[in-house]
Amino acid sequence: MVNSKHTKSVLFGFTFVLILFMTNGAIFAFAQSSAPDNTLVGVVMKGANVNQKQAREATPLPPANYFDESFKLISEAGLNHVRFLFYWEAYEKNPELFMKELDAVANAADKYGIKVIYDNHQWHTSSWLEKRGTGFPVALFENNSLYPKDGGGNVEKPAKTWWSNFWDRSIKDVQGNDAWKLQSDFLKKVVTKLDRHASTFGYEILSEPHVDTVDEWAKIGKFNSFMSDELRTVTQKSILYSMNVPVDLKGPINLSPENLAKMAPTNKENVMFKISVYGIPDRDQYQKQRFDIFLKTRALTGIPLYIGEWNNVVRTQVNGLFTLDPTKSGLNQDNTVAMLQSFKKENVSGSAFWKWDYNDAPTASFNIVLLQNGTLKPTQYYTILKNAVAAVY
Repeated sequence: MVNSKHTKSVLFGFTFVLILFMTNGAIFAFAQSSAPDNTLVGVVMKGANVNQKQAREATPLPPANYFDESFKLISEAGLNHVRFLFYWEAYEKNPELFMKELDAVANAADKYGIKVIYDNHQWHTSSWLEKRGTGFPVALFENNSLYPKDGGGNVEKPAKTWWSNFWDRSIKDVQGNDAWKLQSDFLKKVVTKLDRHASTFGYEILSEPHVDTVDEWAKIGKFNSFMSDELRTVTQKSILYSMNVPVDLKGPINLSPENLAKMAPTNKENVMFKISVYGIPDRDQYQKQRFDIFLKTRALTGIPLYIGEWNNVVRTQVNGLFTLDPTKSGLNQDNTVAMLQSFKKENVSGSAFWKWDYNDAPTASFNIVLLQNGTLKPTQYYTILKNAVAAVY
């Protein structure tokens, strides 16, 4: 059982929080700034029009004040940044609404003084390959028998073939245009829209690229170098590149600090390496070994670590695949503080809690807010995160 009480005072223009933090009968007092000076501490936010799936029906939209109300609550929680997800295929579905939403996000972030990392996200590759998937646009799959619609976007053969060809830079759209160049052109449009905003912190090239063979590590490095060089023609703000999936410690891809380091772009100036952490680093051998690998990668590359997603979940093996088990996953005040303390101890540059979304998720701790009767309502996890950030930072 953890309880906390807060009193606020203002000193030299900074807001400080006095926390009386009680756990296991002991009381600890913390006097800390409500937001750290240099460390990014925030949430992963999902949008609406930037999340639409090109090969599927439109999904419900949030209330008109979703972004303003969200950034207001984020600011009130003592957080200072958002990792905002968008999908390339959503742009191809409706460029006008896509860019209009980015405007709304940037304006709200400016208003409340919140820094934003804009993340070119993918999950299970594309809605073309899988109903749940989203990411790459339809034009990179259709009219090709190697990538049949609904063929599978994760570990299935169509997905593995597509990613292998993508790293070989042989994927083209229906007009024969190079996919790497098409993506860099798309990202430049995003940068051109957002770079003038004071709230814009940087851009993530591609979240969680797939790695299926050992030779793909270096190929991803070439991809990240190409994308970062292209983006450097239009921005000097931070550029992030992502860890791979799967993070399989015993698999054939030979996950190691040395191979992860091969993904780094050639130009390392103002670059960050994004990882995900879904369990306290010392919770079990897997979590500790996984986190240690990322720390060793940082030592090899000299590139700061950014934890772009974190929560505390448990995965169980089903038909050979490890699947998130909502019934065994849980987040409380103690393990939330423990996770943030572990991040602070290792001097990570930032962390973003998964996730801020108006859509309900089956894993309880993924719901930091919920939409109730058209109004955004914070859940217990909002309070837990708010208290933990104040205690640790």
